[in-house]
Amino acid sequence: MSTDVSAPASAPRMSAVDRREQILVAATAVFGAKTYVGTTTDEVARAAGVSQPYVVRLFGTKEKLYIEVIQRAYAHVLEAFRTALPGPVENRGERLGAAYTGLLVERGMLPLIAGSTSMGGEAEIGRVARDGFSSLWRFARDEAGFTADEARTFFAIGMLINTVVGLRLTGDYGSEVTATEVLDECFPDAVEKVRALLPRADEPW
Repeated sequence: MSTDVSAPASAPRMSAVDRREQILVAATAVFGAKTYVGTTTDEVARAAGVSQPYVVRLFGTKEKLYIEVIQRAYAHVLEAFRTALPGPVENRGERLGAAYTGLLVERGMLPLIAGSTSMGGEAEIGRVARDGFSSLWRFARDEAGFTADEARTFFAIGMLINTVVGLRLTGDYGSEVTATEVLDECFPDAVEKVRALLPRADEPW
């Protein structure tokens, strides 16, 4: 009679690429909630479940980490828009709007993009943020075929959505008149889904 004394299989080790992505996801959530100025690499490390020296070893400075995070965020928006674009022209705005709202599945994504637009005075960050915004505007004009006026309206609605997300208004839905009206206008067919995705006001990120 034989006895199997082999050691149990250990969980596969996370690859360097996957670990890097894990940190970028955590950094998106923390930067999105606390802004660039208010965030430390230690907070990002704790959110990612790694050590602060490991974050610094991978990304260098907080500025370099933030730049990679916002580049990734703008790339995700473009990818979502391009995926949603095919279809009837008359419904393209609704499809792109739904794609933008769909980005709420990743915590911090929309507040991060909104926060990057206030960083124009930072030499390197400002340049990257301007490039990211320009890529979205050029998509709307050149690929989606929006007129300048249509693009202006589309981006204005997007910025309003960013404001709702950043303020964490969903907790006041149904009990505060302004929050209820704004949420109904921004997410007419998806208020409950959005409320389930967004952090509460008392959550750190």
